[in-house]
Amino acid sequence: LGHLGVKLAHALGAEVTVLGRSTAKREDSLCFGADHYVSTAEPGGLQDLASAFDLIVSTAAADVDVEAYLGLLRLDGVLVLAGVGTEPISLHGGLLNQGRRVVTSTKNGSIAQTQEMLDFCAGHGIVAEIEKITAAQTDKALDRLHNGDVRYRFVIDASTFPAQA
Repeated sequence: LGHLGVKLAHALGAEVTVLGRSTAKREDSLCFGADHYVSTAEPGGLQDLASAFDLIVSTAAADVDVEAYLGLLRLDGVLVLAGVGTEPISLHGGLLNQGRRVVTSTKNGSIAQTQEMLDFCAGHGIVAEIEKITAAQTDKALDRLHNGDVRYRFVIDASTFPAQA
């Protein structure tokens, strides 16, 4: 999801900064259109970004430090949690009031909105980066998914499913 967000934001003309958990996806992010890449694992990596963003879209399917991200938002900034972690979110309400910040989530769009997005992607050559696998590789792919070893989407080749009688 994150790599598509970078491509879409770039195509819309936004200045894009990717906040990654390591430096592993730095080069890919820049190739997808990011203007900047910051590793959140590097000491002090976020300190220079205080009040730097109007919008943060977190696509990590993991627990994120919501309070740390709120500190990166400008006045009236919005943190969108598109990925879902396993732990409840905890934050001090003062962080929201202090800068009139908002924490929200996403939902699927309508059919018309989905079509608009697909048309935009087609018009700008935006496609998902995929790794095609066979049906027999599904268990291994699930293990890799659990270990965060996916770049960026698995797609199962339907022609490899066993024929049904």
